[in-house]
Amino acid sequence: MSSIYYYLSAFLFCLGLLGTIFKKDLISILLCLELMMGGVSLLMILMSRATGVLESQLIVFFMIIISACEVAIGLSLIIALYRKKQTIYTDDIKIITE
Repeated sequence: MSSIYYYLSAFLFCLGLLGTIFKKDLISILLCLELMMGGVSLLMILMSRATGVLESQLIVFFMIIISACEVAIGLSLIIALYRKKQTIYTDDIKIITE
């Protein structure tokens, strides 16, 4: 029964990866990155329960904290970029050439 959760973890990671590759707006890309991190966190918790090593659950706790900080910084950068360029779509943004 627990093998379903391994497949769920892989599905979440692959869904986040595909969303990161194919989405065009920055908020969706940020959400897909969080989905990938959620899949990795789920896998680490599953492996922790399977092996009996509880340190990886502590690592997942810190990953969640880092993820919250990542979202806060990412959203602030997206807001600053929107104020400057008036768009959040990656096709319209050319930061490197400016």
